[in-house]
Amino acid sequence: MTDPLERIAAALERIAPAPLAAPNFTAAHAFLWQTNPERLTPVHRVSAVNLDLLVGINRSRDTLLANTKQFAQGYPANNALLWGARGMGKSSVVKAIHQRLVSQGMPLKIVELSREDLPTVARLLDLLRDAPKFRFILYCDDLSFSHDDQHYKSLKAVLDGGIAGRPDNVIFYATSNRRHLMPRDMIENERSSAINPAEAVEEKVSLSDRFGLWLGFHPCSQDEFLEMIYGYIHAYGLHVDDEVVRAEAIEWQATRGARSGRVAWQFFTDLAGRHGVFL
Repeated sequence: MTDPLERIAAALERIAPAPLAAPNFTAAHAFLWQTNPERLTPVHRVSAVNLDLLVGINRSRDTLLANTKQFAQGYPANNALLWGARGMGKSSVVKAIHQRLVSQGMPLKIVELSREDLPTVARLLDLLRDAPKFRFILYCDDLSFSHDDQHYKSLKAVLDGGIAGRPDNVIFYATSNRRHLMPRDMIENERSSAINPAEAVEEKVSLSDRFGLWLGFHPCSQDEFLEMIYGYIHAYGLHVDDEVVRAEAIEWQATRGARSGRVAWQFFTDLAGRHGVFL
């Protein structure tokens, strides 16, 4: 029969688990924050494209690159919200910039955090705070909140840091299809039913204001769409007729009903496969 003191100790361990062991941050340049149990899992190969291949988003790309380089060098920098059209390279540019700066020898790590795990972010920040010789991009893809979602309160710990402050070696980048992270109909409904409409949604809408950089990603033109494809063709050394590619690419985007960086890559994937080129 188990000793009662041992059972009590086990129960206390479940309620208040021991502090997380410090991960080996030299093991990789990228990590995933995972829960149950909480841990940082190294990612040895990041799915990233060359930064120079991301065209049609030049202003946002260059602004984020400059901000990240400042941060990696130890200078002040802003949290960034990348918002806008689907498939226009919001997540790709974050990973590509990280890859570019790492290749330049900067002590920059990227840690991906899912929206569902935001309530655990305080313990993650403690781990990153204890590794001051590294600089961390804390990255959350496709961030948004529904009507009854309370996770946004945990996000404030990342953006503002509470009484302890956000660690100096951590910056937060998020991508979203929404500029204000909340559904527009939810904001309008709360305004219409509130005694004081100006204050009803202030806490939620002001969440976006805590990002120092708002970078918009808008649908691309046909010329930009074709430029993306030609960029991939030249980078991978395909020998194809430009006019044939142009006609096929226009037909491809017409059948998809959209033009974006994602659609351009999907077309190029098909083109490379038909010409026997490995990606």
